Formats: sequence, structure tokens, C-alpha cells
Amino acid sequence: MLQDHGFDVQMVGSRKAGLMHHEGWPGLRIDEIDKKARFSTPRLLPNVFTINAGSNDCLQSFKLDEAGVRLGNMLEYLWTASPDSTILLSTLIVSADKKTDLNVMRVNDQIRALAKQKAKDHKKLVFVDMNCEAGPDVRCLVDGVHPNDDGYEKMAKLWVNGMLEALRKGFLK
Repeated sequence: MLQDHGFDVQMVGSRKAGLMHHEGWPGLRIDEIDKKARFSTPRLLPNVFTINAGSNDCLQSFKLDEAGVRLGNMLEYLWTASPDSTILLSTLIVSADKKTDLNVMRVNDQIRALAKQKAKDHKKLVFVDMNCEAGPDVRCLVDGVHPNDDGYEKMAKLWVNGMLEALRKGFLK
């Protein structure tokens, strides 16, 4: 999708799915993703990060009131390790489980506040709202948590819109 908009894309990461490298870690919380990022970011120096983190914090009800702080610390590290990078930060998608979805809403409020603060701080960050009308709904979940193909397509379109916004803002070289 990004190439359809003229982007030259080279995915990087310490993991691989098919032909695509990435740094996606299923089952990890924000603090665990942060540890992985501290290993790979200085080696790979990405210019764009797409961050969708916190779902497992919600599933585990893990220190939910501190999720935004943990996420903010990770973002600051990414900018320190890869100084000219742009971060696309998204909210979490819905959950079919009512308790988990309430946790998602709590964490999403923190993500929105974090994105607003980073914008005020003039950071190269674009907020991408996945928990919206255009994002995946519960019918797009294969297991109540993870998106099916339709859900991933909806997410991809929102990420592309975020990249286009980053381009309009002059964040990308």
C-alpha cells in the first residue's frame, strides 16, 4: 500500500515473516517490547517506527495506570537511539472480551494524551487512531483479540494515512 503512494519501503527488524523484516513481538507487553527495541534499534536505525503496543498489558491487566509512562519512555529511547526518526503511534484495536476492552479504553486514553504531549513537545510523531469507525471492529477479530485479514487491511489503510500525514508535516526525508 505504501508503494502505491510512491514510498520507497525497506522494512527492517530482527524478525522475518515471508520476505518482510519486522520488529513485531506477539505476546509481549510494553516493557518487554522496550527491551527488544533497545537491542535492535541501535543496530538498524529505522527512520520510521509504527508503534501499536499495549494489547498484552490490557489482556494481563498489567500496571494499566502506568502504560502511558512506559510507552512514553520507550518513545524517548527510540528518538535517542535513532535521532531523526518519525514515530507513528496508534491506539489499540477493540477486544471482544468486555473486561479487556475496558482496559483497552483506559490505555487508549493514555496513548491519546501521550500523543498530544509529544506534539506539544514538537516531536516527530503522528497519532494513528485504530479504535475508530475506520478501524477494525469485533467482526474483524479472528479470535476475539487478533485481527483477521479484513482487520489487518483496515489497520494498513490507517497506517498509510499516518505515513501520508508524516510526509505532509515534513517529518520524512
